[in-house]
Amino acid sequence: MKKLIGTAILAAFFITSCTPKSTATTTAPVAATSTADQLAQGKTIFENACKRCHKLPNPDDFTSVEWVGIMNSMAPKAKLNDEQHQWVYDYIVSAKTK
Repeated sequence: MKKLIGTAILAAFFITSCTPKSTATTTAPVAATSTADQLAQGKTIFENACKRCHKLPNPDDFTSVEWVGIMNSMAPKAKLNDEQHQWVYDYIVSAKTK
């Protein structure tokens, strides 16, 4: 029973964390609006913060949507602020070859 409740809470968390937030800005892809410096910062943070705990995943291993959930769960563990979180996500999406 505890596993069922835990799974339901986790699923609800991922569903709500992946829901797009309303913004008053354009709907252009996030990676397209990032500067080269921000992407470089994202790469550095990804390589340094993430590999402290585990092997670095290949950006192509997951879809952009899957990366949202991964980043939402991992950014707090890596102690990333919102700006760093966005830079890492933008870098990962820009590094995808698919």
